[in-house]
Amino acid sequence: MPVKKLSPITFFAISLAFIEAVVVVYLRELYYPEGFYFPLKLIPPKILLTEILREIATIVVITAVSLANGKNRITKFATFLFIFGVWDIFYYVWLKTLLNWPQNLFTWDILFLIPVTWVAPVLAPALVSIVMIIMAISILYIQTKTECPVKFNWILFISGAVVIFVSFVWNTWNTNLVTRQPTASDFPWLIFIIGVLLWSPLLRIILSQT
Repeated sequence: MPVKKLSPITFFAISLAFIEAVVVVYLRELYYPEGFYFPLKLIPPKILLTEILREIATIVVITAVSLANGKNRITKFATFLFIFGVWDIFYYVWLKTLLNWPQNLFTWDILFLIPVTWVAPVLAPALVSIVMIIMAISILYIQTKTECPVKFNWILFISGAVVIFVSFVWNTWNTNLVTRQPTASDFPWLIFIIGVLLWSPLLRIILSQT
């Protein structure tokens, strides 16, 4: 997919982020009318299940659009990374616009509920999204110049993703988020940085082909 064709995909991701943010506005009005904060409140199982299914549906939608817009496996994957990254960043842009939240980049948030609760300061997922977008645009640009598949080290990508995932669920395993307010220092930054650094050589491999 030519890079110039990213415009409709970008608008799609931004619009999807708005829909996601609006749902959160409704949920916070119901369960956090005084403002979202930790420790977390318990929500009814039915609502929790609905949220999990909504998250699954969102990933399915992003995946479907990615599959429809890539010409081969690597460009489909790059499109997924691009949509996910833009969607994630603009989700916070819209929340800031609608709710004036988060207060800053070190404000904690619930990222996902699948398969367990992911929590982290907003800065962490934002950094991951930026790297994903750079990676995606680079891959898509390369594929406009050659028919040969982009060299991509899946082991490095998956290894980094697993380590980053561990950093996001670290506090779910080690603290009770229902009873405690986490601070910026509670996030396992070292583990997170290791995960991101595992992506660095992969990014260099990709950029070397541009």
